[in-house]
Amino acid sequence: MMDPHVCEAMLPYLRDQYANPSSIHHFGQRIRYAVETAREQVASALGVKPREIVFTSGGTEANNMAIRGVLAAQPDKRHFVTTQVEHDSVLRLAQQLQREGYRVTYLNVDKRGRLDLDEFESSLTEDTALASVMSANNETGVIFPIEKLGEIAANRGVPFHVDATQTVGKLPLQVGQSPIELLTLAAHKFHGPKGIGALYVKRGVHIRRFVWGGHQERDLRTGTENVAGIVGMAEALQLAVEHWDEGSQHIRGLRDRLEQGIVDRVGDVCATAVHINGDRDSRLPNTSNVSFEALEAEAILMLLSNEGVCASSGSACSSGSLEPSHVLAAMGFDERVVHGAIRFSLSQWTTEDEIDRVLDIMSKVIRRLETLHIHS
Repeated sequence: MMDPHVCEAMLPYLRDQYANPSSIHHFGQRIRYAVETAREQVASALGVKPREIVFTSGGTEANNMAIRGVLAAQPDKRHFVTTQVEHDSVLRLAQQLQREGYRVTYLNVDKRGRLDLDEFESSLTEDTALASVMSANNETGVIFPIEKLGEIAANRGVPFHVDATQTVGKLPLQVGQSPIELLTLAAHKFHGPKGIGALYVKRGVHIRRFVWGGHQERDLRTGTENVAGIVGMAEALQLAVEHWDEGSQHIRGLRDRLEQGIVDRVGDVCATAVHINGDRDSRLPNTSNVSFEALEAEAILMLLSNEGVCASSGSACSSGSLEPSHVLAAMGFDERVVHGAIRFSLSQWTTEDEIDRVLDIMSKVIRRLETLHIHS
């Protein structure tokens, strides 16, 4: 859901402030001022310089820009390091890089979804052009130690990219004081508009464009800017940063209420084993990944949807597929657990009444599926 304040900030640029920000006339320069003011706001929220922010169409483009751009700037290096549990925008690109002759190392995670720092360090070589690790997993919410990973990469002279799509606006992050050299964010993850994101590129990092055209965004992302989206993202990020602490506590309490309720209430009336997936000590406050052993996630989601409950079976970018979660598979779970996993994403507008309603519906859904499973 987009914050109403964000909608209000965007409206003038959807209605009458329509000039091209690259135009030299007064009307165009007013719009250019709005874009650059938004850039300053985003940079301030991240603790970086405005010139280090490049606006994109979202997280996927920013990830591709970072990885493709850095690799192209180092044509003599042919090794890329990432993890087995990245978002599809990184994993599918990594697979394409392998087809192009790159050597790719996919780091493992343990049963709780955690990375091994020693494995990361040992994976870096003189031929490594870039390491890319997400700040938190989009399916389980498990938070990765990106500060420590960045320090290791810096000591080895390897550029470090972080897909922070899941954490910007949810956790405090001062990028300018960290060893991170490239960082991805997407506005819709912190109640901004869809179709707009940004890439932080630290000054001095060598990166090449992969789209050709005009000279917008430091020649790195050509094309007329999405002014309304840019203004909306800046407004949304400011609001998220101002209220992240109180919002996080509220959401975390609701998530814990949901998970405990599922374990207790489903466990009381159903035979199905319930698993809460991911590191319980280091997770995003808004994400809950729950498995119902031996049941099918698609069936659970359809019955929940019929009751007006929206959940997913992994990444929203791949949830239209029947493929089981690559994240849970990498964590070493049995297929019976992987196939029955669903994900709940909470927000600042989620209420206790909504959590309680989901718990009532969840018990009925699981009982119904158990009955169908017994008689099938």
